[in-house]
Amino acid sequence: MGDVPTYELERTFDAPRELVWRAWTEPELLARWYGPNVETVIPRVEVKPGGTWLCEMRFGGASHYQRGDYIEVAAPERLVWLHSNTDADWTVTPSPMMPNWPLTLLTTVSFEAADGGTKMCLTWVPHKASEAEEAAFESALSGLDQGWGAGMELLKELLTELQA
Repeated sequence: MGDVPTYELERTFDAPRELVWRAWTEPELLARWYGPNVETVIPRVEVKPGGTWLCEMRFGGASHYQRGDYIEVAAPERLVWLHSNTDADWTVTPSPMMPNWPLTLLTTVSFEAADGGTKMCLTWVPHKASEAEEAAFESALSGLDQGWGAGMELLKELLTELQA
């Protein structure tokens, strides 16, 4: 297998790094921007290596569940977790919406102070994925900006509100 397909997203926010970090790590703030156009419920966020982030996104009378298992936490600089779809019991399962979607994505988010604001960089990489899973992820790369981009707009609005 060649290079693993990688999704990269960069945004610069007009907010201090500690505030952007809080928006990624405090359940009540995370629920306000993660999962645009759905009702997001965050029953648990344990921001520490070995900790877990649980997320339920409700829409159209159904729920979609995700979990993140933190590998590295370096406040307020970097978060690394394994991101997966789950069933209602938080057990990792294949994506109910996309055949051959990687079972797990290695997610890295870095936060860098920049010109009075914060430069955030997110990468998503299939983790221990099959060729079919890597191909499915690669074919979805161009569409990932739509969901993440909408979330970033909500995050920008939230950060502006928190500083008002």
